[in-house]
Amino acid sequence: MKILVTGGTGFTGHHLVRRLVHDGHQVRSLDNQEGLFDKELKSLGVEIIYGSVTDKDAVERAMEGCEIVFHLAAAFRGVDLPKAVYWSVNVEGTRIVCNAAMNAGVKRLIYCSTEGVHGKVDITPADENAPINPKDYYEFSKYEGEKVVKEFKGNGLTTVILRPTAIYGPGDPGRFLMIFKQVKKGYFPMFGSGKITYHPVYIDNLVDAFMESMVSATAVGNAYLIGDEHYYSLIDLVTYVGKVMNKKFKFIYAPYWLLLWVSCACEWVCKPFGITPPLFKRRAEWYWENRGFSNKKAAQDLGYTPRIGIEEGLKRTYEWYVSNGYL
Repeated sequence: MKILVTGGTGFTGHHLVRRLVHDGHQVRSLDNQEGLFDKELKSLGVEIIYGSVTDKDAVERAMEGCEIVFHLAAAFRGVDLPKAVYWSVNVEGTRIVCNAAMNAGVKRLIYCSTEGVHGKVDITPADENAPINPKDYYEFSKYEGEKVVKEFKGNGLTTVILRPTAIYGPGDPGRFLMIFKQVKKGYFPMFGSGKITYHPVYIDNLVDAFMESMVSATAVGNAYLIGDEHYYSLIDLVTYVGKVMNKKFKFIYAPYWLLLWVSCACEWVCKPFGITPPLFKRRAEWYWENRGFSNKKAAQDLGYTPRIGIEEGLKRTYEWYVSNGYL
């Protein structure tokens, strides 16, 4: 089939695009700027159109002839990113994509949301019926994007919504890179007890869910949480990182409130000067947010079963970091 992936040159998008090409599909990507993986994707025959999902003409041009759309493009968290940008891209941009898909007669649109629409989870494992309680404007805007998708479902567009947990894997210079770098130093600062839970999803597992959502008849009109088989305490997660690195390290414990106070102060001091703070509230909240979900609904409707476990996923991620000079 001919498939459009918005945000296809990003971390998550390029893994999905590679799988689609491998399976014989003709893929087009819509991206607002050049990315780390453009050259690789072009060598695979992927057509890349540069333009924003907020640009109606660019979206319609990218949509031409496509049968399936994966809508991954989004304004992600930035320390000083205005709320208007989140709304423009994640809500109105989603509306433009859905409208263009409907007008183009697209067979199915799969929207990539986030576990974050549920906010901090009190009881684990939570499922899709857990309260919607986004903790920041990014997560709020992603759920508003879900509402837009549901509006178009009522107008005849076939849709599926996926809510991935914390995505990681080769190619992601984000949260997990910071964990690896800290463990490499021989110690890991743990603010709070370290017993709150964190739910990763290895990128190949998530791509499996994307592929399954493209063909499942029972998935139509529904939203699904997608995570690895298990979630972990922060202590266990970091311990696994040390294990795959074959690195001995120790935890250094400190009160969570101390990190939160310093992070908020850091943001306050840096903001007037337009400086990106080395510490900020969102980063601190990693030590506080409880996340752990059930894949039961995705297993029933999509046939989703995570193939890659935590040790293998971390091993592959670590090897990519080393081979690409990040560690």
